[in-house]
Amino acid sequence: MKFSVIMPLYNKGPYVAKAIQSVLAQSFVDYELIVMDDGSKDDSAVIAAHAIGGKGNCRLIRQENVGVSMARNNGVAASHGDYLCFLDADDWWEPTFLEEMSKLIEEFPDAGIYGTNYTIVNETKHKTRVAPIGVECGFHKGYINYCQVYAKTLAMPLTSISVAIPRFVFKEMKGFPKGIKLGEDFLLWIHIALKHKVVFLNKPLAFYNQDVEVANRGTNRLHNPQEHMLWNLDDLEPLEQIDEDYKQLIDNLRTYSLLPYYLSSTYQACAQSELNKVDWKRQPKHISRLYRKPIWTLRLRSKVLRIGSRMKQCIRL
Repeated sequence: MKFSVIMPLYNKGPYVAKAIQSVLAQSFVDYELIVMDDGSKDDSAVIAAHAIGGKGNCRLIRQENVGVSMARNNGVAASHGDYLCFLDADDWWEPTFLEEMSKLIEEFPDAGIYGTNYTIVNETKHKTRVAPIGVECGFHKGYINYCQVYAKTLAMPLTSISVAIPRFVFKEMKGFPKGIKLGEDFLLWIHIALKHKVVFLNKPLAFYNQDVEVANRGTNRLHNPQEHMLWNLDDLEPLEQIDEDYKQLIDNLRTYSLLPYYLSSTYQACAQSELNKVDWKRQPKHISRLYRKPIWTLRLRSKVLRIGSRMKQCIRL
């Protein structure tokens, strides 16, 4: 079997049928689908079972809630494919996703991870766009420098819904890290990318759904630093002194991602500790100026922006 598709599922009842149907509609049929219900409290598992409909290459496995990383890892442990793909239960694929991945693997058999572009869907804001991945204009497919490409636009070139990983590489990396609630996939990708070749197909074949309820998304709230990817890169810190591409990417992620933590009285000290590692000479001037402003002005600015966002939502309603 060529592909194992692992779908972690937790309280995604309104979306999971569409996700499963997008797998069942694949033009490439040498795959298995394993849906890992991670202790859902809604009717997700019932809907998933109905969508699977007794297909012989599909399984629904139910477990107590252990988090998305362990749900994916457990799904991999129960699977048999040579290559691993992951699809979140609120996203979906084009029918040719696995077919295009298979061709990419055949053309570039020595890579440690394969990725495709994806479409960002936000119907609430009436916005649908292809992710602005930082590859060169006209780039179609081939090897990429993951750190350079990611640092250019901070649009993720690899995501949990748009990759294929050789099983032996996943095993070598010991899977997704436990206990991380924001960026657990990035921690796996970066460790793979620093050791193996990365191949990218600049064709949108997956759909990243941003219309999911805020309560079911991990990106719209502050996480304990122990659960955040940027506070879990100690093993790679020596690379900041010798790998310019890695250093640029991590610094860009710090200055982009840590502002809400820096403005929080709870996490300000932790954020400042990370920001102290940034090489500010290589950051855009407007970013450097932003962090030099008095914190009370930044907090006021953040509050005004939040109020403006809420007003726009009320007007749409």
